Amino acid sequence: MENKAMSYRYRILYAVIVNALCGTVLLLAQSGIPPAEIERVGQSGWQFLKINGDARQAAMGGAFTAISQGDANGVFGNPATLADVKNLNIQLNALRWVADINHKSFAVAGRLGDVGVVAVSLAMLDYGDIPETVNFPLDANSTTPIVTGNMFTANDLAVGISFARDITSKLSLGGNVRWIRQTIAELSMSNWSFDLGTMYYTGFKSLRLAISARNFGPDSRLGGWSDQYQTESDNVRMPFDFRGGLAMDFLNVEGSPHLLTIVAEGDHPNDGTEKFHLGGSYSFDKTFFLRFGYKFNYDVQKYTFGVGLNFAVGETMGSLNYAYADFGELTRVHLLSFGFSF
Repeated sequence: MENKAMSYRYRILYAVIVNALCGTVLLLAQSGIPPAEIERVGQSGWQFLKINGDARQAAMGGAFTAISQGDANGVFGNPATLADVKNLNIQLNALRWVADINHKSFAVAGRLGDVGVVAVSLAMLDYGDIPETVNFPLDANSTTPIVTGNMFTANDLAVGISFARDITSKLSLGGNVRWIRQTIAELSMSNWSFDLGTMYYTGFKSLRLAISARNFGPDSRLGGWSDQYQTESDNVRMPFDFRGGLAMDFLNVEGSPHLLTIVAEGDHPNDGTEKFHLGGSYSFDKTFFLRFGYKFNYDVQKYTFGVGLNFAVGETMGSLNYAYADFGELTRVHLLSFGFSF
């Protein structure tokens, strides 16, 4: 009877968390820019926070909410999945984004016994050299753009700390707090963001339900009136999004080396239409991996796929993962992740 009572209390706790997250989203939806019969595209900044450099998550169509690899890259997806880290895990990620933009990220996570898992992370986006263009006055009433021959650059930075733990054998919670900074030429702005995630195993075979709310934070601005740029910076909103996902394993018969995982995820961002992600991963003997995915309701992003390999180096386990993402007319994006578990 005592176990049943505890199970009932934990189910109530999970329901409260889910309702709180949903209520938060509804409150956010009622604030800010009022609803209009147009898409919400372009209504937030800090877009680099949407880039997930983990090749495993990217290869599965970006459907990361309900999957857990038990590694430090959970900080870039659903932080609740960090609770599956056993000891110490280190992950390095690199990708070449559209327009020759480079993204690099790093995360390390360690278990503190029964207390939980703590992680630190770093993500950087480098836009490279950009030709400077200025408005040259033609007369008192008009100007024309000219290329000066000078170059400038822009970059983004996010540094974070994360914590996750198992609340029960079925429910885990996690969160990130990040300090973020964007710089373009001599202008810059800083802010902070907060992420929250949950993972719940339903008890029906391997079915799990996950929810994440990412990029909470205040508005920010580059500065006031600029005589040089003849403009005043508006408030820049955070790219908040709310995701819910399901995942389930197949072919997981006892003694079989085969495992197929299917994931589905819905995404409600504050600066665009609702999106849907579908992905899958096939593994042989937990060593070789084939992954695939598809993104629905995107302008150019569609197919994704990837491969992975787990290997041993003495008593240390290593992982090497690659992902390919099709951005249609823009480019093809390649991602590479490399990690170790101690």
